[in-house]
Amino acid sequence: MKVTVLGSGTSQGVPVIGCQCPVCQSLDFRDKRLRSSVHIEVAGKSIVIDSGPDFRQQMLRERISQLDALLFTHEHKDHTAGMDDIRSFNFLQEKDMPVYAAPRVIEQLKREFAYVFSEKKYPGVPMVEVNELDGEPFEVEGIQVIPIEVLHYKLPVYGFRIGDFTYITDAKTISEESLEKARGSKILMINALQQTEHLSHLTLNEAIDMAQKIGADATYFTHLSHKMGSHKTIEAQLPNNIYIAYDGLQLSL
Repeated sequence: MKVTVLGSGTSQGVPVIGCQCPVCQSLDFRDKRLRSSVHIEVAGKSIVIDSGPDFRQQMLRERISQLDALLFTHEHKDHTAGMDDIRSFNFLQEKDMPVYAAPRVIEQLKREFAYVFSEKKYPGVPMVEVNELDGEPFEVEGIQVIPIEVLHYKLPVYGFRIGDFTYITDAKTISEESLEKARGSKILMINALQQTEHLSHLTLNEAIDMAQKIGADATYFTHLSHKMGSHKTIEAQLPNNIYIAYDGLQLSL
Protein backbone atom coordinates (compact mmCIF):
# COMPACT_ATOMS: atom_id res chain seq x y z
CA MET A 1 0.00 0.00 0.00
CA LYS A 2 1.13 3.52 -0.80
CA VAL A 3 -0.50 6.51 0.91
CA THR A 4 -0.05 10.02 -0.47
CA VAL A 5 -1.10 13.12 1.45
CA LEU A 6 -2.98 15.22 -1.10
CA GLY A 7 -3.69 17.99 1.39
CA SER A 8 -2.89 18.50 5.07
CA GLY A 9 -4.53 21.85 5.72
CA THR A 10 -7.73 22.96 7.38
CA SER A 11 -10.77 24.54 5.70
CA GLN A 12 -8.97 27.76 4.71
CA GLY A 13 -5.73 26.08 3.72
CA VAL A 14 -2.30 27.50 4.51
CA PRO A 15 -1.40 30.23 3.73
CA VAL A 16 -4.68 31.89 4.63
CA ILE A 17 -5.79 34.66 2.29
CA GLY A 18 -4.47 38.01 3.49
CA CYS A 19 -2.67 36.60 6.54
CA GLN A 20 0.77 37.99 7.39
CA CYS A 21 1.66 35.54 10.19
CA PRO A 22 5.04 33.78 10.09
CA VAL A 23 3.50 30.45 9.09
CA CYS A 24 1.56 31.93 6.17
CA GLN A 25 4.69 33.80 5.07
CA SER A 26 6.95 30.75 5.48
CA LEU A 27 9.09 29.65 2.53
CA ASP A 28 9.16 26.03 3.76
CA PHE A 29 7.17 23.95 1.26
CA ARG A 30 5.86 21.87 4.15
CA ASP A 31 3.95 24.92 5.42
CA LYS A 32 1.94 25.15 2.17
CA ARG A 33 -1.19 23.15 2.91
CA LEU A 34 -4.10 22.41 0.59
CA ARG A 35 -7.41 21.21 2.00
CA SER A 36 -7.19 17.78 3.63
CA SER A 37 -7.41 14.65 1.51
CA VAL A 38 -5.49 11.43 1.04
CA HIS A 39 -4.83 9.02 -1.85
CA ILE A 40 -4.46 5.29 -1.24
CA GLU A 41 -3.04 2.81 -3.73
CA VAL A 42 -3.57 -0.81 -2.73
CA ALA A 43 -3.82 -4.06 -4.69
CA GLY A 44 -3.79 -2.15 -7.96
CA LYS A 45 -6.72 0.04 -6.91
CA SER A 46 -6.82 3.80 -6.41
CA ILE A 47 -8.96 5.38 -3.69
CA VAL A 48 -9.30 9.00 -2.59
CA ILE A 49 -10.77 10.12 0.73
CA ASP A 50 -12.51 13.51 0.33
CA SER A 51 -12.50 15.78 -2.71
CA GLY A 52 -12.14 19.29 -1.35
CA PRO A 53 -11.81 22.57 -3.27
CA ASP A 54 -8.24 21.67 -4.27
CA PHE A 55 -9.10 18.24 -5.74
CA ARG A 56 -8.20 19.13 -9.33
CA GLN A 57 -4.86 20.64 -8.32
CA GLN A 58 -4.07 17.61 -6.14
CA MET A 59 -4.85 15.12 -8.93
CA LEU A 60 -2.63 17.03 -11.36
CA ARG A 61 0.22 17.44 -8.87
CA GLU A 62 0.34 13.71 -8.11
CA ARG A 63 -0.36 12.72 -11.73
CA ILE A 64 -3.24 10.49 -10.73
CA SER A 65 -4.90 9.11 -13.86
CA GLN A 66 -6.90 6.29 -12.28
CA LEU A 67 -9.52 6.59 -9.56
CA ASP A 68 -11.62 3.60 -8.55
CA ALA A 69 -13.59 5.14 -5.68
CA LEU A 70 -14.21 8.34 -3.76
CA LEU A 71 -14.94 8.13 -0.03
CA PHE A 72 -16.42 11.03 1.92
CA THR A 73 -15.82 11.57 5.62
CA HIS A 74 -18.61 14.17 5.97
CA GLU A 75 -20.45 16.90 4.12
CA HIS A 76 -18.49 20.09 4.84
CA LYS A 77 -17.42 21.99 1.73
CA ASP A 78 -13.69 21.69 2.41
CA HIS A 79 -14.18 17.94 1.97
CA THR A 80 -16.70 17.81 -0.90
CA ALA A 81 -16.40 20.93 -3.07
CA GLY A 82 -14.21 19.33 -5.75
CA MET A 83 -16.50 16.45 -6.64
CA ASP A 84 -17.33 18.05 -10.01
CA ASP A 85 -13.82 17.24 -11.23
CA ILE A 86 -14.41 13.49 -11.22
CA ARG A 87 -15.71 14.16 -14.75
CA SER A 88 -12.22 13.63 -16.08
CA PHE A 89 -12.12 10.14 -14.58
CA ASN A 90 -15.58 9.37 -15.99
CA PHE A 91 -14.19 10.20 -19.43
CA LEU A 92 -10.90 8.32 -19.00
CA GLN A 93 -12.43 5.21 -17.46
CA GLU A 94 -15.74 5.25 -19.31
CA LYS A 95 -17.78 4.46 -16.21
CA ASP A 96 -19.59 6.08 -13.30
CA MET A 97 -17.53 6.96 -10.23
CA PRO A 98 -18.38 4.90 -7.14
CA VAL A 99 -19.01 7.32 -4.26
CA TYR A 100 -19.26 6.13 -0.65
CA ALA A 101 -20.77 8.24 2.13
CA ALA A 102 -23.33 8.26 4.94
CA PRO A 103 -26.95 8.86 3.81
CA ARG A 104 -26.89 12.35 5.34
CA VAL A 105 -23.82 13.22 3.30
CA ILE A 106 -25.37 11.86 0.10
CA GLU A 107 -28.38 14.11 0.64
CA GLN A 108 -26.08 17.11 1.05
CA LEU A 109 -24.24 16.19 -2.15
CA LYS A 110 -27.59 16.06 -3.96
CA ARG A 111 -28.29 19.62 -2.84
CA GLU A 112 -24.82 20.95 -3.60
CA PHE A 113 -24.50 19.13 -6.93
CA ALA A 114 -28.14 18.92 -7.99
CA TYR A 115 -27.17 18.76 -11.68
CA VAL A 116 -25.24 15.53 -11.05
CA PHE A 117 -28.34 13.80 -9.70
CA SER A 118 -30.91 15.32 -12.06
CA GLU A 119 -33.13 12.93 -14.05
CA LYS A 120 -32.37 14.90 -17.20
CA LYS A 121 -28.63 15.40 -17.09
CA TYR A 122 -26.74 18.03 -19.05
CA PRO A 123 -24.13 16.35 -21.28
CA GLY A 124 -20.75 16.04 -19.59
CA VAL A 125 -21.80 16.35 -15.96
CA PRO A 126 -20.13 14.01 -13.45
CA MET A 127 -21.55 10.50 -13.34
CA VAL A 128 -21.66 8.80 -9.94
CA GLU A 129 -22.63 5.45 -8.50
CA VAL A 130 -23.98 6.12 -5.00
CA ASN A 131 -23.14 3.75 -2.15
CA GLU A 132 -24.65 4.60 1.24
CA LEU A 133 -22.69 3.63 4.34
CA ASP A 134 -24.33 2.34 7.49
CA GLY A 135 -21.31 2.08 9.76
CA GLU A 136 -20.54 -1.52 8.83
CA PRO A 137 -17.39 -2.63 7.00
CA PHE A 138 -17.71 -2.56 3.22
CA GLU A 139 -15.69 -3.42 0.13
CA VAL A 140 -14.31 -1.18 -2.60
CA GLU A 141 -13.18 -3.23 -5.61
CA GLY A 142 -12.41 -6.13 -3.28
CA ILE A 143 -10.61 -3.92 -0.73
CA GLN A 144 -12.14 -4.03 2.77
CA VAL A 145 -12.79 -0.65 4.36
CA ILE A 146 -13.78 -0.20 8.02
CA PRO A 147 -15.65 3.05 8.80
CA ILE A 148 -14.79 4.58 12.17
CA GLU A 149 -17.33 7.07 13.51
CA VAL A 150 -16.02 10.11 15.39
CA LEU A 151 -17.67 13.37 16.42
CA HIS A 152 -16.83 16.76 14.91
CA TYR A 153 -18.44 18.70 17.80
CA LYS A 154 -21.90 17.06 17.44
CA LEU A 155 -21.60 16.06 13.77
CA PRO A 156 -20.86 12.38 13.05
CA VAL A 157 -17.86 11.97 10.75
CA TYR A 158 -16.40 8.79 9.30
CA GLY A 159 -12.76 7.93 9.58
CA PHE A 160 -11.65 4.95 7.50
CA ARG A 161 -9.32 2.02 8.09
CA ILE A 162 -7.89 0.17 5.11
CA GLY A 163 -5.58 -2.64 6.12
CA ASP A 164 -2.97 -1.24 8.50
CA PHE A 165 -3.70 2.40 7.63
CA THR A 166 -6.26 4.49 9.55
CA TYR A 167 -7.34 7.99 8.52
CA ILE A 168 -9.36 10.20 10.88
CA THR A 169 -10.12 13.84 10.16
CA ASP A 170 -12.33 16.50 11.75
CA ALA A 171 -12.53 14.69 15.08
CA LYS A 172 -12.99 16.09 18.56
CA THR A 173 -14.45 13.08 20.37
CA ILE A 174 -13.66 9.42 19.70
CA SER A 175 -15.48 6.68 21.59
CA GLU A 176 -13.71 3.67 23.05
CA GLU A 177 -15.47 1.49 20.48
CA SER A 178 -14.07 3.59 17.64
CA LEU A 179 -10.61 3.70 19.22
CA GLU A 180 -10.62 -0.09 19.28
CA LYS A 181 -11.24 -0.20 15.51
CA ALA A 182 -8.13 1.92 14.95
CA ARG A 183 -5.86 -0.02 17.29
CA GLY A 184 -3.32 -2.29 15.64
CA SER A 185 -2.80 0.14 12.74
CA LYS A 186 0.77 0.54 11.57
CA ILE A 187 0.10 4.10 10.43
CA LEU A 188 -2.47 6.50 11.88
CA MET A 189 -3.25 9.86 10.29
CA ILE A 190 -5.39 12.07 12.51
CA ASN A 191 -6.40 15.72 12.71
CA ALA A 192 -4.63 18.21 14.96
CA LEU A 193 -5.92 21.70 14.24
CA GLN A 194 -3.96 24.03 16.52
CA GLN A 195 -2.37 24.32 19.94
CA THR A 196 -5.20 26.22 21.64
CA GLU A 197 -8.62 24.82 22.55
CA HIS A 198 -11.16 24.37 19.76
CA LEU A 199 -14.83 23.38 19.83
CA SER A 200 -14.80 20.76 17.07
CA HIS A 201 -11.19 19.68 16.41
CA LEU A 202 -8.48 17.99 18.41
CA THR A 203 -5.77 20.31 19.65
CA LEU A 204 -2.11 19.33 19.42
CA ASN A 205 -2.01 17.93 22.97
CA GLU A 206 -5.35 16.15 22.53
CA ALA A 207 -4.13 14.59 19.29
CA ILE A 208 -0.93 13.40 20.97
CA ASP A 209 -3.01 11.83 23.72
CA MET A 210 -5.31 10.18 21.18
CA ALA A 211 -2.34 8.89 19.17
CA GLN A 212 -0.86 7.32 22.28
CA LYS A 213 -4.18 5.66 23.12
CA ILE A 214 -4.38 4.12 19.66
CA GLY A 215 -0.71 3.14 19.69
CA ALA A 216 0.08 2.95 15.98
CA ASP A 217 3.67 2.32 14.95
CA ALA A 218 3.70 5.84 13.48
CA THR A 219 1.21 8.70 13.67
CA TYR A 220 0.97 11.71 11.35
CA PHE A 221 -1.04 14.82 12.17
CA THR A 222 -3.11 16.43 9.41
CA HIS A 223 -5.87 19.05 8.96
CA LEU A 224 -3.50 21.66 10.41
CA SER A 225 -4.23 25.39 10.59
CA HIS A 226 -1.72 28.23 10.43
CA LYS A 227 -2.32 28.68 14.16
CA MET A 228 -0.55 25.39 14.83
CA GLY A 229 2.86 26.86 14.06
CA SER A 230 5.47 25.95 11.48
CA HIS A 231 6.16 22.36 10.50
CA LYS A 232 9.80 22.56 11.63
CA THR A 233 8.97 24.05 15.03
CA ILE A 234 6.11 21.71 15.94
CA GLU A 235 7.63 18.45 14.73
CA ALA A 236 10.72 19.09 16.87
CA GLN A 237 8.47 19.06 19.96
CA LEU A 238 6.65 15.79 19.24
CA PRO A 239 7.14 12.44 21.01
CA ASN A 240 8.86 9.58 19.22
CA ASN A 241 6.90 8.04 16.33
CA ILE A 242 4.61 11.08 15.98
CA TYR A 243 5.10 13.40 13.01
CA ILE A 244 3.53 16.29 11.13
CA ALA A 245 2.11 15.38 7.72
CA TYR A 246 2.68 17.65 4.75
CA ASP A 247 1.34 17.88 1.21
CA GLY A 248 2.97 15.33 -1.07
CA LEU A 249 4.19 13.08 1.77
CA GLN A 250 4.22 9.44 0.66
CA LEU A 251 4.11 6.50 3.04
CA SER A 252 4.56 2.82 2.20
CA LEU A 253 3.10 -0.07 4.16
